[in-house]
Amino acid sequence: MAMTPHAPNIYSSLSLAFLIIFPHSLYSSSLFFCPNSLGFQMFLILSSSSQQQLLHCFFTAAFFFFFFFFFVIVLAIQSCRCLPSSITVGDDDFYPGGSFHTNPMDSGVLFSGSCMDVYCPPRKRSRITAPYIFREDKLEVDNRPSVDVLPDECLFEILRRLPGGQERSSCARVSKRWLMLLSSIRRTEICPRKSSQSLNESSKLDKELTAPVSADVEMISAEEREIRSDGYLTRCLEGKKATDISLAAIAVGTSSRGGLGKLSIRESSSSRGVTNLGISKIAHGCPSLRVLSLWNVSAVGDEGLLEIAQGCHMLEKLDLCQCPSISDKGLIAIAENCPNLTALTVESCAKIGNESLQAIGRLCPKLQSISIKDCPLVGDQGVAGLLSSSTSILSKIKLQSLYITDFSLAVIGHYGKAITSLILGGLQNVSEKGFWVMGNAKGLQALMSLTITSCRGITDVSLEAMGKGCPNLKQMCLRKCCFVSDNGLIAFAKAAGSLESLQLEECNRVTQLGVIGSLSNCGSKLKSLSLVKCMGIKDIVVGAPMLSPCYSLRSLSIRNCPGFGSASMAMVGKLCPQLHHVDLSGLDGITDAGLLPLLESCETGLAKVNLSGCSNLTDEVVLAMARLHGETLELLNLDGCRKITDASLVAIADNCLLLNDLDLSKCAITDSGIAALSCGEKLNLQILSVSGCSKVSNKSMPSLCKLGKTLLGLNLQHCNKISSSSVELLMESLWRCDILF
Repeated sequence: MAMTPHAPNIYSSLSLAFLIIFPHSLYSSSLFFCPNSLGFQMFLILSSSSQQQLLHCFFTAAFFFFFFFFFVIVLAIQSCRCLPSSITVGDDDFYPGGSFHTNPMDSGVLFSGSCMDVYCPPRKRSRITAPYIFREDKLEVDNRPSVDVLPDECLFEILRRLPGGQERSSCARVSKRWLMLLSSIRRTEICPRKSSQSLNESSKLDKELTAPVSADVEMISAEEREIRSDGYLTRCLEGKKATDISLAAIAVGTSSRGGLGKLSIRESSSSRGVTNLGISKIAHGCPSLRVLSLWNVSAVGDEGLLEIAQGCHMLEKLDLCQCPSISDKGLIAIAENCPNLTALTVESCAKIGNESLQAIGRLCPKLQSISIKDCPLVGDQGVAGLLSSSTSILSKIKLQSLYITDFSLAVIGHYGKAITSLILGGLQNVSEKGFWVMGNAKGLQALMSLTITSCRGITDVSLEAMGKGCPNLKQMCLRKCCFVSDNGLIAFAKAAGSLESLQLEECNRVTQLGVIGSLSNCGSKLKSLSLVKCMGIKDIVVGAPMLSPCYSLRSLSIRNCPGFGSASMAMVGKLCPQLHHVDLSGLDGITDAGLLPLLESCETGLAKVNLSGCSNLTDEVVLAMARLHGETLELLNLDGCRKITDASLVAIADNCLLLNDLDLSKCAITDSGIAALSCGEKLNLQILSVSGCSKVSNKSMPSLCKLGKTLLGLNLQHCNKISSSSVELLMESLWRCDILF
């Protein structure tokens, strides 16, 4: 075959194109190097210059091809590193470092086409643990921990599947986000654990760390034992410690340890304090909550109380004090969802009024105690709604500083058949008529305790009416009742035949005649009489007729009544022969002559005597007391009796065998008196106070060491002659004793 002149150029072009498109064939086949091959014959036809030119073009093309091939491989590797573990586009799966084809026959080809084949061996796809964020134009690596990228919904589903309380408590320590998510999981949302022998054995080994599950959801098999929420744990948050994070931690931590039963939050900070969010965490995680107290928590409103109502159906006691954001709406929700409510306290809540109290009275049949103070929206309708229900079993009522009228007291008198304790204070709009109707209504047959403070409607007439209308009244306390006089007090004492305790505080119209008349006419059940700051009592010698003594009285307390002197004390002492407890603190007007008749008339023996502040008493009283009542005396307080000397201590050491509490503060005792006291062989003192005794010095240390064999408390404050070094040595010797210095 003859070759044309242009043949070399044609063959050169074909060969060059062949070599560029299929360069690997030069090494993988005999297409070029075999003598009989077409490529080799074509190469021989060419001239030497053409052969050199062809080889030059061949190596140039090979160089550019391998550079292009290397660049493609680098791009492929970088792209694989930036891809997630599996990206699905249509029906094809792409895996880094592996095949781009799902067909096993094509797994050895990375790129395929008319121009290029690159071989990549197939291998198992790798996992990529780091998360990646897809942008519009590129992939960006997120350097955060992988689990933090999960949305709250996904993390919620994971956390609610934790097997037990210990695991949930551990996860709550990871971060605030985990803590808040865990605390938002309701008991009914916790997934059950499958019953298995291993789980059953671990539950037996550690019951207290397993999570309690709501009884309303059947999620526990018969073989698996779980601790139910008994609600016996108590938590109290005050001040800066009262935050939403703290409540979330309580909700998670107490759920696996018996359940939260009582929660008290006081004085929460307005900036970082407790809000509705924190209360909702308690509602979600503590369905066993029975007692909730919110004091001065301004950021908690109706939303938080609604959460409690929906999540804590076992709530029994609710205490709301200074919660300005809570209104009738929140309290109505409690009434509708907490039928077990037995006690409610509302104080200084300006938005709570009659509507919520009516709902409480209508929907809470188990309510036994109600306390309302300083709520301006509460009126007669609210009080009537609490009591007028036929199923009302209210036994304790406390109404203070309210704008109620005589109508409310009339309702109490008619419908308060179950009331046993009644406290009324600061009712400025209630007149004498209201108290009179309450007593004459004859509805307070079960009333046993009555306390009235700062009520202008309490007069002699109304007081007598209540004495007649409350036949079972045992305790009566009148504070700041300025219209009660001797006549009313004596009439009340005659009418209240079951009276056991009578306390008068700042009733300034009552004189010694009223006190003596009450003791003589109170009947045979009065056991305690207390007078505090009654300025109307004057120490006047009165030629009173023969009065019958009060043999039932066991306790007499007359404190800070400056007009009560020796004459009054002598008369009272003769009327009370069976006293056990005597408190005469602050009566600096009585002397030995007034107290000795009382000591001599006591037939059964005094056990507790408080004479603090009686600065005119001398050793004669203590000597008589030790002689007459030494076998029964257990407590003696002589604080501020500056005329008491060492002679009294000698008598105490010799006669008071049962004395365990002795207060000698500011007395005129010396080291000799302490030494005499330590010589009492049968003395068994447990508490001793010599505070402010300026004559007691380091010389008393050996005597105090001797007394220290039985002492549990020793007060050495303001003893200027006792050195610190001596006290330190005494502390080493008396390690069981609590020493104040």
